[in-house]
Amino acid sequence: MTKQFNKTQVGTISLAHLAHDTYSSFLAPILPLLIEKLGISLYLVAFLDISRKLPSLLNPFFGLLAERTDARYFVILSPALTALVMSLLGLAPTYEILIILLIISGISSTLFHIPSPGIIKASSGDKIGMGMSLYMVGGELARTIAPLMITAGISLWGLEGTWRLMPFGFIASLILYYRFKNFKMQKKYTKKAEKGDAMGVIKEFLPLFGVMGGYMLFQSAMKMATTLYLAVYLTQNDFSLWYASIALSVLQFFGVIGTFLSGSISDKIGRQNMLVVTSTASAMSMTAFLFCDSIYTMFPVLALLGLFIFSSSPVLLAVIHEVDTKMPIFVNSLYMSINFSISSIVVLLMGIYGDSMGLDKTYEIAAFLAFCAIPFAFMLDRVSKVKINP
Repeated sequence: MTKQFNKTQVGTISLAHLAHDTYSSFLAPILPLLIEKLGISLYLVAFLDISRKLPSLLNPFFGLLAERTDARYFVILSPALTALVMSLLGLAPTYEILIILLIISGISSTLFHIPSPGIIKASSGDKIGMGMSLYMVGGELARTIAPLMITAGISLWGLEGTWRLMPFGFIASLILYYRFKNFKMQKKYTKKAEKGDAMGVIKEFLPLFGVMGGYMLFQSAMKMATTLYLAVYLTQNDFSLWYASIALSVLQFFGVIGTFLSGSISDKIGRQNMLVVTSTASAMSMTAFLFCDSIYTMFPVLALLGLFIFSSSPVLLAVIHEVDTKMPIFVNSLYMSINFSISSIVVLLMGIYGDSMGLDKTYEIAAFLAFCAIPFAFMLDRVSKVKINP
């Protein structure tokens, strides 16, 4: 693996991440309209998000498949497939069709996200934190663009006309194809004969996954509240869909900044120290959001919240890709399975509590749980230092 930071490779995959995740982020901004159109509850809304994440349960299988095959076509085809199904959400005539479209989207997302961080790692040299930050910036910038893009599409063509947005995803896949058609991912980006004992790997990294899982568990409620349910929360409090979309974009835009900075800063101050800072600051910002009573206070607090709430993602990815293992893609797939499984459980519980006691009370619970992530951040070095390469 080269020690040089390959800007072209990192930039290409990061832009592909941007294109893919723009479409996969269409659900949250249009939830108020889907709820009105299909008459669904917050509990059923939770199952929409779970359906999108359900294929993550197969992450270890896809991870093993990627270890043994040329996984470049996973990355190449995913933006087109995701664009196709997510642009059709507005046309879905029933709740069941929505579920099917979101499951397909989840499969596409899984196929993209499993191999792409490995390419980033191999292209980043000794600046893995910076590489992961740029990669995650693509995803967070996508979630900034998506609310405005889908809301503009609705304004122009109506909810059922958003299928017209899908060509951008096909263009992205065509660009990826021409960029990577002669690229041999298995030879260039993975160690020779990457084979190993899958169960042995799981046992070896169980303490690390336990700490990271605890951290993600207590942060997930806050993340779900301020991403999936934010538009619903604001429209229930008499704000327009455009205002809710702008608020979501503000949160995600400052998430881009936090994501970009956190990986590089963690290269200098350490992964654990960075997680302690971001978990503490995000919990405090979420608490401050609960006391906002006007747009003049809400936007600055959302900006601050966005700066910290997404900052842990590149740090956690850097930790995963620094571990000493013969099966890095499989380890990454395990991390993704844990991450997506935890968020699915949390979003379901939030839907149940949102229906029974209202989103205002649910947001208060999410803010409290965010503080519980801080002790897990302090435990990271204890479980990871033995297994991470210097």
